[in-house]
Amino acid sequence: MASHIVGYPRMGPKRELKFALESFWDKKSSAEELQKVAADLRASIWKQMADVGIKYIPSNTFSYYDQVLDTTALLGAVPPRYGWSGGEIGFDVYFSMARGNASVPAMEMTKWFDTNYHYIVPELGPDVNFTYASHKAVEEYKEAKALGVDTVPVLVGPVSYLLLSKHAKDVPKSFSLLSLLEKILPIYKEVVAELKAAGASWIQFDEPKLIMDLDSEQLQAFTDAYSELESSLSGLHVIVETYFADVTEEAYKTLISLKGVSGFGFDLVRGAQTIDLIKGGFPSDKYLFAGVVDGRNIWANDLVASIDTLKTLEGIVGKDKLVVSTSSSLLHTAVDLVNEPKLDKELKSWLAFAAQKVVEVNALAKALSGHKDEAFFSANAAALASRKSSPRVTNEAVQKAAAALKGSDHRRATNVSSRLEAQQKKLNLPILPTTTIGSFPQTLDLRRVRREYKAKKISENDYVTAIKEEIRKVVQLQEELDIDVLVHGEPERNDMVEYFGEQLSGFAFTANGWVQSYGSRCVKPPIIYGDVSRPKPMTVFWSTTAQSLTKRPMKGMLTGPVTILNWSFVRNDQPRFETCYQIALAIKDEVEDLEKAGITVIQIDEAALREGLPLRKSEHAFYLDWAVHSFRITNSEVEDTTQIHTHMCYSNFNDIIHSIIDMDADVITIENSRSDEKLLSVFREGVKYGAGIGPGVYDIHSPRIPSTEEIIDRVSKMLAVLESNVLWVNPDCGLKTRKYTEVKPALSNLVAAAKAVRTQLASAK
Repeated sequence: MASHIVGYPRMGPKRELKFALESFWDKKSSAEELQKVAADLRASIWKQMADVGIKYIPSNTFSYYDQVLDTTALLGAVPPRYGWSGGEIGFDVYFSMARGNASVPAMEMTKWFDTNYHYIVPELGPDVNFTYASHKAVEEYKEAKALGVDTVPVLVGPVSYLLLSKHAKDVPKSFSLLSLLEKILPIYKEVVAELKAAGASWIQFDEPKLIMDLDSEQLQAFTDAYSELESSLSGLHVIVETYFADVTEEAYKTLISLKGVSGFGFDLVRGAQTIDLIKGGFPSDKYLFAGVVDGRNIWANDLVASIDTLKTLEGIVGKDKLVVSTSSSLLHTAVDLVNEPKLDKELKSWLAFAAQKVVEVNALAKALSGHKDEAFFSANAAALASRKSSPRVTNEAVQKAAAALKGSDHRRATNVSSRLEAQQKKLNLPILPTTTIGSFPQTLDLRRVRREYKAKKISENDYVTAIKEEIRKVVQLQEELDIDVLVHGEPERNDMVEYFGEQLSGFAFTANGWVQSYGSRCVKPPIIYGDVSRPKPMTVFWSTTAQSLTKRPMKGMLTGPVTILNWSFVRNDQPRFETCYQIALAIKDEVEDLEKAGITVIQIDEAALREGLPLRKSEHAFYLDWAVHSFRITNSEVEDTTQIHTHMCYSNFNDIIHSIIDMDADVITIENSRSDEKLLSVFREGVKYGAGIGPGVYDIHSPRIPSTEEIIDRVSKMLAVLESNVLWVNPDCGLKTRKYTEVKPALSNLVAAAKAVRTQLASAK
């Protein structure tokens, strides 16, 4: 019985790639030094899998930024604004596409399916001159081979690549991106030929779009693409890998009929119903790569249950054609439990990070081959039993309170227009009020203070003094810039989810459980292992401290329940919505304590609400119902004069705009600038939004400083579709990752633009 890994985390066990990238971007190290760190990481990953005994080890799943951007580079699909004139694409052009540069903005970034990973969206049209411009896949295969490891090179499949793309600027939406297949397939053929020549015997095409709701034209594109590739693929074993959900019956039929393909990979964790399709018929000469080890979570596999599933599949496809695999790339999980000395022994026994999942895959494959590691299976059974019976998992009072929620829809007593009127009387804000999203730059000094406090190197008194001083500076800066609604800058917070999880019961935290979000940005998701409650107030002290420094409104800053849920590793022993309701009750307690303490504007961020949307349309309504309900629970009992804000970032919102309206927030700030203002098209199409709204006027993920004129232009576009009395002016997202040398001029230009448009509006009356 063979074993296979779909993909592996790139950042390194202690974020080695992150630090190497940021050092290179800051011009503190050379390209050669960055390449050395990358090569060392790749070598250690390949060796680790080979040592465990994995047969099908992936290559080309490493990336300096993103695998879709790597495919854009491979195809030479560089937008003209980056000034690329041909040849092998180097770091300059590659990172300009990813991050922008001094003169041009970055390409759009959006969520990778329903994960918290982001990919760089290709910009395509009929005029793109595709050319083989990055030999990375071949180079990495040869690199592994030189180390004695024969790998399976992984490519983003041609059809998924096109379906993940968007129309370039000025390309009519009627243009079919799938019509570009005939232009990109010759380049795929070149890559395949080079891999074959280098000695590759297996190739993996990731076609995750196959799990979406696809129409007949889209499904036909898969058939056409692989028929066209068939002769090039001859002499090779080819895996087409799917992940993140079930495939539909139509997609399954299309998939198993693809020409030139030797095996198919399925996610059997999130896509357990696919097993019924396999039972209904599977080609006798094909391999089945069975994704039974969860690539998206950190819980130890139920080995006995997995063996049962695998034995069922073995009865259908035969022992020789069944391969044990992960449900998806392990990119979405933490790297190695070995680096977690502070997690207690019981909790640790319940977990498996990427390195442990590789061992689980191999243990399952060996067990099916008659070489079961009895000690490993016994330890797994004991860990599962201890998790099921542990008293730390269950809190009856919390379960009772969450169960009682089901009788109400938790709406505020008055409608939003009446509330906004009451709030304006109290807040007395100008038209087009300015604000920021929450965080301000986290300087090295600030991070050092937090680190030293955590390590008990400085006293609590010294820590509080240092954080208060940082808040004073941030408040003073905002007053100097003349921003209308202030934030305290969140200097006490490491991460918008971790900060709250550390103060809630039912959460555990890792030291090095980092997961890539985009580029060098990593997040460290908390682990929700038990029932959630709030033992004491979490933010009231810092918010009231900040409010005491200014007469302007100071936003209380909270992370919403759906985002805490979606950005955590969530327990898998109860439905997600039950955990979400528990978190909502904890946040509700905090909202009401902030209001009692005199905070009149409270922002409850739901940055990740959209990304939890199921991939199947048939499941959208149920998710949106409980997700929106969870948000309303948090603020349903505040006074009309308390203004509730929420924030959402980097998602496609247009298809859930009615659910966003149903959240019934008083003001929503929302990402807009990086996605070519797609959000505004909703309002052009006639959707009426009566609450306050702040579509972002500049992209904070790029170091570029927007000009006043550019922001005026964006605000003017917004005023073409939104009323001036509901529009707010703000950046796209928090400023935590930026430098003050970027933030000060950008916010200065933002305020100047708001004032200029106010003047224009006043003179037009």
